[in-house]
Amino acid sequence: MYDYIIGKVTRITPEYIVLEQNGIGYRVFTPNPYAFRVDEEIRKVFIHMYIREDAQQLFGFKTLEQRELFRKLIQVSGIGPKSALSILASGNPSQVITAIEMEDESFLVKFPGVGKKTARQMILDLKGRLGSLLEHVELPSAQDELPLFGGNAHRQEMEDAMQALRALGYSEKELAKILPALKERDDLETTESYMKYALKLLLNTK
Repeated sequence: MYDYIIGKVTRITPEYIVLEQNGIGYRVFTPNPYAFRVDEEIRKVFIHMYIREDAQQLFGFKTLEQRELFRKLIQVSGIGPKSALSILASGNPSQVITAIEMEDESFLVKFPGVGKKTARQMILDLKGRLGSLLEHVELPSAQDELPLFGGNAHRQEMEDAMQALRALGYSEKELAKILPALKERDDLETTESYMKYALKLLLNTK
């Protein structure tokens, strides 16, 4: 029904953004809401409309590649929209695509809600079936390691990032492991930068 919405972001929460267009505020769930900013800038957000009996939800993405991978992921048995968002929040799509094509289950199980069975199902369902998503991905050799993602003055930004990680499905136990490292980083100034660093730590500690 929707391909994209062009508007301005008027609200950011740990789970979704509000995108205003022609006087209507659309609640749009995104992989990382803090990748957006509340300002007067007009943005294009690529949309996937998810419909089920008890709900209609909009999922939004900064790039077309993110949205297309999201659509592929939710076709896999055992992966719902929330799990797909968690996977996309942790890095760019090429890293997930590489893991699928290289059958790297150990990488895929690092995401919330993805166990060995689901990781295997992702590989079975999607390997070799990602179409145009493979065009700009340079696959490493089998021996190469799959790259991960690339007294605090910004305590609120850090707490906002932790709340967003909870919304993605990370447990308090997992977050407690990385909190000391986050507190030591006085060079991180935005919620998005805390999110990126925290996700990198989470994927390295599992």
